[in-house]
Amino acid sequence: MDRRGFLTSTTSAALLAACATPRGVLAPAPACLPRVRVAESRVIRTIAGLRPFRASGFVVRAEPLGDKLLVHNYGHGGAGITLSWGSSKLAADIGLPGHSGPVAVIGAGVMGLSTARLAQERGRVVTIYTAAMPPETTSNIAGGQIHPASHYRPNAVNDAWRGQYAAAMAFSWRRFQLLVGEDYGVRWLPTYESGSGPPSRMLAPYYAGFEQLEGAANPFAGAPVRLYHTMYVETGRYLRKLTEDFLTAGGRIEVRSFASPAEIAALPERRVFNCTGLGARALFGDAELEPVRGQLAVLLPQPEIRYAYSLNEGYMFPRPDGILLGGTFEHGMWDPVTTPEAIAGIVQAHRQINAGACAS
Repeated sequence: MDRRGFLTSTTSAALLAACATPRGVLAPAPACLPRVRVAESRVIRTIAGLRPFRASGFVVRAEPLGDKLLVHNYGHGGAGITLSWGSSKLAADIGLPGHSGPVAVIGAGVMGLSTARLAQERGRVVTIYTAAMPPETTSNIAGGQIHPASHYRPNAVNDAWRGQYAAAMAFSWRRFQLLVGEDYGVRWLPTYESGSGPPSRMLAPYYAGFEQLEGAANPFAGAPVRLYHTMYVETGRYLRKLTEDFLTAGGRIEVRSFASPAEIAALPERRVFNCTGLGARALFGDAELEPVRGQLAVLLPQPEIRYAYSLNEGYMFPRPDGILLGGTFEHGMWDPVTTPEAIAGIVQAHRQINAGACAS
């Protein structure tokens, strides 16, 4: 998956001759990082998920549905975890004012759970209706990097949407900082990213501690690298905790599916939030919504790996439940399964990145 495809372009550069290694390979001293031990024998699972991608960006808007107000909150592509709190706040700000009665949320992925929690924090009684519960949601498969990637095409969005995006990102960034720690499985990590030059003005606040690494300071050979710090979410733990918080606050979950908007219109709640992700294509006829399959290989955990990278050749996110190696970005693929060829390519790319021996 090209996580930086919508955010940055890269050029090439060389390290000092003494540190020269093939392009994308971790360089030896002095900027040496512990290596990820990449081998087929260390792969503990392979996973694939379908990102709900819209070229014109996520949808947060309201429309009438019979005697109800239906608020959409879906289509976040590869940035669902990242934008979850902020996008859900936008939805809550539209749907909750003037309504003090019970609320329905459709979907129990990260968007549904976040929307439900914000509604509870504003004093509403909430029921989640969902066809799937964590860990059987797309959100569980997400890598969990708090960084907006692969969720729109720049030439397909307007200024009004960009304003929504900026507001959602700002709120999410603050909210996730309140959740850092073992309880929610959120932590800060230094992150190395292919690219040169500063981030855009809009994204600059989310490149904490930004540095352009050159020469001997660059731990990767053959291309310029930017270093910044961001948060990472262990998605399984995080979604379990959100679900626990929701139930502890008096929320109710009903496992069911909906075949049409008419079935949603029959619910007793008069405020309904649509957080169905890719399911909104069939349920509400959003033909722009398309699946983008992402495949990952997960290695045995390595506690000493306390950094992440997102390079042209692939990305690596270390988590307590395993080292995530990505990935693919396959438009129009509806089958959420891994393929041997893609997984082999991912493993080989990361083996090459981590091929050098780290000098002691």
